[in-house]
Amino acid sequence: MDSGYYAAMTGLVARTQALDTAAANLANAQTPGYRAEREYFRSVLLGPDGSNSQLGRTVNNYGLLGGDRLSMAQGSLQQTGNPLDLAVEGEGFFQVETAAGPRFTRDGNFHRAQSGQLVTSAGEAVLSSAGKMIAVPPGEVTVGASGVLSVSGGAVATVGVFAFPAGTELKPEGANRYVAPEGVAASASTSAAVHQGALESANQDVIQGTLDLMVMQRQAEMMQKALTVFHTEFNKIATEDLPRV
Repeated sequence: MDSGYYAAMTGLVARTQALDTAAANLANAQTPGYRAEREYFRSVLLGPDGSNSQLGRTVNNYGLLGGDRLSMAQGSLQQTGNPLDLAVEGEGFFQVETAAGPRFTRDGNFHRAQSGQLVTSAGEAVLSSAGKMIAVPPGEVTVGASGVLSVSGGAVATVGVFAFPAGTELKPEGANRYVAPEGVAASASTSAAVHQGALESANQDVIQGTLDLMVMQRQAEMMQKALTVFHTEFNKIATEDLPRV
């Protein structure tokens, strides 16, 4: 079978997956703390015989999509005026306690629950740098760049901002919740600054996301047309050339 068929097929698979990713990015462009996903391609296997192996040739010749990775680029900060809205500038995530266990997010849309705890918009407890729930007494709330939360001038707790070792791939869960890989522990971020009264926007620009979606769609359509050409050629061979043999 013509190798061009395989090239068109793998191209269609890769562009279809990329199209799904671009659609998800655009759909969440207005979600606070959303981390856009970017596709990446596998490269040839390393080793003396890597480029000579069938798998290595397939990867190099047809560009198999390796998957998606989270973009950790900074999103823009939007002022809200809510003293319990917090935004992270730099590397790091807030840690929240959910029914499924600890999760990490850049969405700092917090408020004080009736119980007095600092919680997310979904009612999940926000954890301190010590991994404890944060009780917020009544009074004027201020949060410093280091995450220290004070009420009426007295320090109450430090809102935790956690980072992971370089290369750690967090798993998305929902729109802006992320799960750490098993066995990987988060540590206090040393480069993050907390901004009070602000939320971080998604790090996906709406205009660029729309352009990405259009490009992926056009590329997928091109691969579909290429497959149609090969199918037509194969049918011609089957109906006209093979009977002559």
